[in-house]
Amino acid sequence: MKKIIKLTKEERDILKSAEDGEFISTVSKKKDVTHYSKIAKATLAKNKTISIRISEVDLIKLKAKAAQEGMPYQTLISSSLHRLTVNS
Repeated sequence: MKKIIKLTKEERDILKSAEDGEFISTVSKKKDVTHYSKIAKATLAKNKTISIRISEVDLIKLKAKAAQEGMPYQTLISSSLHRLTVNS
């Protein structure tokens, strides 16, 4: 039995655009691949451990946001901090 997946309007629009060939692949752009590879490697390079105190409410919100993004909350915190330091 085939499982039917219900899509939101946004998901249906994205699927239609993909099927209509409206998206352009950027994989062939070596400069972009190199740039994002460096960011990924820097994000994954974990060589220090820190300990912080935050409110329980903030931790609950972080965990909920991480669950929405499909990642562990520690990864969300780490990547958010990395973006702050890269963009400053």
